Amino acid sequence: MKWVYLGALILGVYFLFPLYVLVLLAFNSPSLTILAKYPSLLPLSLTLNNLKASLQGSAFLDPFMKSLETATLVGLITILLAVPAGYGLSRLPRSVSYPFLVLLLVTNMMPAIVIGIPIAVEFIKLHLFENVIGLALAQTLVTLPIATFILQGTFSSIPVDLENQARIDGADLFRRLFFVLLPLAAPGITAAFLISWMFSWDEFTYAILLMPYHSTLPVTIYLDVTRGNLLAGVAFSLISTLPVLFITFALQKYLKGEYIGGGIKG
Repeated sequence: MKWVYLGALILGVYFLFPLYVLVLLAFNSPSLTILAKYPSLLPLSLTLNNLKASLQGSAFLDPFMKSLETATLVGLITILLAVPAGYGLSRLPRSVSYPFLVLLLVTNMMPAIVIGIPIAVEFIKLHLFENVIGLALAQTLVTLPIATFILQGTFSSIPVDLENQARIDGADLFRRLFFVLLPLAAPGITAAFLISWMFSWDEFTYAILLMPYHSTLPVTIYLDVTRGNLLAGVAFSLISTLPVLFITFALQKYLKGEYIGGGIKG
């Protein structure tokens, strides 16, 4: 058992070390980090001047709001499409639904850049270029298969007898869906929305193709780093990480297997 804890500790350090370095770069004096020949790994000279200078000298609010709007819009669009898709697949025979789910997930293996350029061309024709709605629709292509997979499992785990009982009581499809199935599937829907939000919060490929001039926070971070404005890139990276950490810790119970599966056993 102690080896399990030791392995978990090693993995924890491995995954948290980049975040620790990011915090050091943001709050340590530049003379001890990016300007030092041998950067220190200890918080020897903590300061807020790095964040103040970065936020005052760079346009931060507009990219941040665009990322927030895009991620939230992607989550809402994904749920609106994935709920009926997941429900429909859950009521089909496994021999039909499983190959369809596999096909959906296989589409996510295709690099975004392969289909990103044709999508950008079509979106220009539809006047969705440099537009948050266009970016959200493009990013939904990534999140929809994953959300559909999650919600198919969620609805499949809800006993069909509950729906049949509501049907006997005279409830039509919409009443069964809104008053019986959706309340029971709420944990799975929350998990699907959360995952879709996080996938879209740091999306880069579609953002730089569809909104290259007034883009989201990940593109702004990339431009700051490539132009040598490292402190701004570090500050923005830290700020962009905080919402993901907060949401993950606040809603981590929805990411457990039983909730993604619908939270119903038996």
